[in-house]
Amino acid sequence: MTCWYEGPLAAFDTETTGVDVETDRIVSAAVVVQDAAGSRPRVTRWLVNPGVPVPAGATAVHGLTDEHLQRNGRWPSPVMDEIARVLGEQAAAGRPLVVMNAPFDLTLLDRELRRHRASCLDRWFDPAPLRVLDPRVLDKHLDRYRKGRRTLTDLCAHYDVVLEGAHDAAADALAAMEVVRAVGRRFATRLERLSPAELHTLQAVWHAAQARGLQAWFARSGSPEAVDPAWPLRPELPAAA
Repeated sequence: MTCWYEGPLAAFDTETTGVDVETDRIVSAAVVVQDAAGSRPRVTRWLVNPGVPVPAGATAVHGLTDEHLQRNGRWPSPVMDEIARVLGEQAAAGRPLVVMNAPFDLTLLDRELRRHRASCLDRWFDPAPLRVLDPRVLDKHLDRYRKGRRTLTDLCAHYDVVLEGAHDAAADALAAMEVVRAVGRRFATRLERLSPAELHTLQAVWHAAQARGLQAWFARSGSPEAVDPAWPLRPELPAAA
């Protein structure tokens, strides 16, 4: 029987105006679908005119300028609906969804849906629940004592995954998928008997523990920074934009 990490997977990634899930906007997104390890991926891309200025710092990361987005991007409302619909279709097809640092991308999408569609992300998964595989959470739990950063670029280097065109949503999504497959193979004895549904539940527990550990480190360092333990989606804040 094929292990989940060799079978069908989908992956989702966004590029944004910044790092605040409550106020920043999606400027590009991609969903990558692969029927089996090594098979040709199918890629769906979206380019969004966010309706707000894109800070220079964000443009420096992903290369998308206000001018380019205004000329080529679509209005957010139909795009957010399409993205949510595609993710719902992946869940209905039984494909686990790979999302690097899921609480960022999925929460940002949820806030965009609330902002532009008076909707929320959860409603798209009523027929079939979302099963998320987060390479950051998996790697941090399975290899917790390894020193160093754990960005997507770092994980790709550690697991010998080629990342071509970093900070392009499709390239990042495909690389995150390949990292998850590599994690599965490296830690097969600990993962192969777990289903994606079981892993989804476990990752919520693992992420919460990781958040508590990071929060304790911040406290020892004298930093007031808060770490949200919610995974894969942060609850809505009353003051969300």
